[in-house]
Amino acid sequence: MTKVFIDGSSGTTGLKIVDRLSLRKDIELIKLSDELRKDVNAKTEAINAADVVFLCLPDQAAIESVSLVKNDNVCVIDTSTAHRTNDKFAYGFAEVNNLRSKIQSSKLIANPGCHASGFISLVAPLVKEGLIKSDVKLSCFSLTGYTGGGKKMIQQYEEMQNVDLLAPRQYGLTQSHKHLPEMMKVCALDNAPIFCPIVAPFAQGMEVTVPLFKSDLKGDMKDIIDVYKNLYTTKLVHYDESSEEGFLTSNKYANYDDMGVSVYGNEDRIILVSRFDNLGKGASGAAIQNMNIVLGLDETTSLNIKGAN
Repeated sequence: MTKVFIDGSSGTTGLKIVDRLSLRKDIELIKLSDELRKDVNAKTEAINAADVVFLCLPDQAAIESVSLVKNDNVCVIDTSTAHRTNDKFAYGFAEVNNLRSKIQSSKLIANPGCHASGFISLVAPLVKEGLIKSDVKLSCFSLTGYTGGGKKMIQQYEEMQNVDLLAPRQYGLTQSHKHLPEMMKVCALDNAPIFCPIVAPFAQGMEVTVPLFKSDLKGDMKDIIDVYKNLYTTKLVHYDESSEEGFLTSNKYANYDDMGVSVYGNEDRIILVSRFDNLGKGASGAAIQNMNIVLGLDETTSLNIKGAN
């Protein structure tokens, strides 16, 4: 029986992990009462009694919880931004850059950001295969459901008392979004992309798009498609050449844990698209996938797979 402690189980990601793991017979959840959740001694005991600890906390709190680990056998999976560019942590996107083997052997894992997951799925393989150079200057826009904004934003959208919430809203206007450092590092890019995240009035789902000019590409559309099809052969990330009658629905993968990667456009102007659930492959689904890898289990255990169709 694997003992799991979720530090921050009342947040959106933590609640999703609790829901999923509560159904598993191979998992024993270590729980603290509301009175003890912030008690350092109680938290320290829970962390060091666990085999796997999920940190679903703000960055500084996650750093503090990592400092409480005294048991070398504890595996920490941090869903915050705090350790995503820290070389002591394996980056938790198993499908690129041979990261699966690093995750499998690591006791410190940084779960990817939701926007970053989509960008990395599209760009990292092309840099690695030499189809685009590391000094390329890219742009990216990303549509996300409002559940990625946490409890306060979820409440705002569900109450819908502000007419501004009826339309998609762009944010990250200063080009200093917290996902940019991990996007650059994992993709081995010299330049941060121009990044335009947009939150829209639907609960779950994500659509990340990276445009490319032919002049920035060593090869053509077919070469990109071949790279994706050869790399993404698992159930959790796969090539998806479908569309919805010429449209791409942002919440196609809502409530699922897999990701569909696509290529559209023409030989001069190409768009790379990654679609998934911001709470699935973009958060709790990825965290559980990483735990399954560490435990040597089927990666899809307790995950919900849609597939390309």
